[in-house]
Amino acid sequence: MKLLKRLLQDRLTAASLVVVAATLLIGLCAPLLAPHPPNEANMELRFAGASWDYWLGNDHLGRCILSRLIYGIRPSVIGVFAALVGTAFVGSLLGFAAGYFRGKTDAVLMRICDMMLSFPGYVMTLAIVGMMGAGLANILFAFVMMKWAWFARVIRTAVMQYADADYVKFAKVLGIGHLSIMARHITPVVLPEMAVIASGAFGSMILQISGLSFLGLGIQAPHAEWGMMMNEARAVMFTRPELMLAPGLAIITVVSAVNFLSDALQKAMDPKLMPTGKRAVSNTGGIERGLRGKEAV
Repeated sequence: MKLLKRLLQDRLTAASLVVVAATLLIGLCAPLLAPHPPNEANMELRFAGASWDYWLGNDHLGRCILSRLIYGIRPSVIGVFAALVGTAFVGSLLGFAAGYFRGKTDAVLMRICDMMLSFPGYVMTLAIVGMMGAGLANILFAFVMMKWAWFARVIRTAVMQYADADYVKFAKVLGIGHLSIMARHITPVVLPEMAVIASGAFGSMILQISGLSFLGLGIQAPHAEWGMMMNEARAVMFTRPELMLAPGLAIITVVSAVNFLSDALQKAMDPKLMPTGKRAVSNTGGIERGLRGKEAV
């Protein structure tokens, strides 16, 4: 709750949070909110302009652009979020193992991470999708395969900072199991670090899945996806630019909101990144409380 209050204090951060939450909610409720079926073709309305029935007009097959834009949230945002959760889970699991147990476990896992990180991420994602074939499931699998190493590396560094803390050593002396120690004593302090890197990767993955679909390697027709909608609008981008503008603005809006939210989350969780004025006020308040305590004594 305290973190949420900090985030909501900034208007830009609050607006970004609303945009991300509203996008996810609209995507989940797409069948209820979309005015028309996303794949319903009507050649009589081919390239029709905006109207009361079709607020954003119709595409080259007479399909409702607004409905396809709403359904496009599912693979472009919700699907990416599911891949992000899987990536964070695998990376966190291996990062905890490497940072907590050290020794051979750390050496083996970090060498595997080094090998995975030595390849350009986007190029390897293209290679995996090229070998496995186009489609949403293959793209999400490629994301997990190529991004878990980055999560593991960062989380391993964070875990190592707390694995040698006195309270962790005391818990080991008391005979508490390793899993309990990691769950109760290390996870709460590492969780902010995990949230920051996950939010930073979210926007990047949305751009990547849209880029792959734009190249024809992602979501295949007739399913709706923002990158594929831009690809379909390329042929008429100069005569009907609004067909490409709608999914393009959707991508820019959501990715910008995610990036703003990631920056605010990092500042809220790291006191060193707080504005100088706020830190000064906080320190002054602490001094005043200390003086009042002495006076009371």
